[in-house]
Amino acid sequence: MSSEHHHNNAKGASCGGEETRRLQELKDQLDLQENLFGIGKKIVVLSGKGGVGKSSVAANLAVALSLQGCKTGLLDVDLHGPSIPTLLGIDGQFTPSGTNRIAPVAYNANLKVMSVGLFLKDQDEAVIWRGPAKHGFIKQLLTAVEWGNLDYLIVDCPPGTGDEPLSVIQLLEGADGAIIVTTPQDVALTDVRKSVTFCRQVKLPVIGVVENMSGFVCPHCGEGVDIFKSGGGRTMADEMHVPFLGRIPLDPAMVSAADDGEPFVEHQSASPTARAFGEIVTTVTARCNPGNLSANEG
Repeated sequence: MSSEHHHNNAKGASCGGEETRRLQELKDQLDLQENLFGIGKKIVVLSGKGGVGKSSVAANLAVALSLQGCKTGLLDVDLHGPSIPTLLGIDGQFTPSGTNRIAPVAYNANLKVMSVGLFLKDQDEAVIWRGPAKHGFIKQLLTAVEWGNLDYLIVDCPPGTGDEPLSVIQLLEGADGAIIVTTPQDVALTDVRKSVTFCRQVKLPVIGVVENMSGFVCPHCGEGVDIFKSGGGRTMADEMHVPFLGRIPLDPAMVSAADDGEPFVEHQSASPTARAFGEIVTTVTARCNPGNLSANEG
């Protein structure tokens, strides 16, 4: 066989492999679009750093929307710290179907939940994946999970501006916006500024900033104490020209509810924290109406 003939064969095989890859990518994209077709609003919950209560905000937002009668999905893509199953008390409730389709866990009649944490046999198990594996798994969750028709899909991302939030935003193609969670202290607010910049760079509108752990009201004497300062979230939002959604105070009952898998908006609905969060949910739903949300061009 001549070297030219061998070269042409290799080139043909290479072209054939490239065409197959492109066809598979097109099929995957169509499958993704078909699965997301019935979803109304897509909201990404972000934070600049860990430990600010981002997952708690995402979980309670999803539960609050479901209690209002909205068909809601909650997707936890915090692959290295998936806390949504614990926050909702659904650990161990996922049953694999044995097919390519994945049935989400039903928290209630209006809320479907999926998390990498539901796949772990042992909650102490560590997920050690590089970027491409993370992207592939997130794509599978968006494509294979039977979300059906939803009014809202809430996506809980890991802290920071790394692979997972970037993958989510790329795959969702035109998400309605991001809610950014912070605490009042300067170290958290510095990282939140990076999250706002990240959203602008990827053309994701910022629905607004939530200041969590904003003040503590003593359950015994009623006196308020700003343990982590207060008001920094609003100041930062004003400086960055993004909406401020509200403050959520520290509440021991909220901590206990999270540990017990009982979202405070449902089980502590009369508490000041739940009432404050209810106002935030009202603002979010209002801002997600068509025409009320536009990209922040900085």
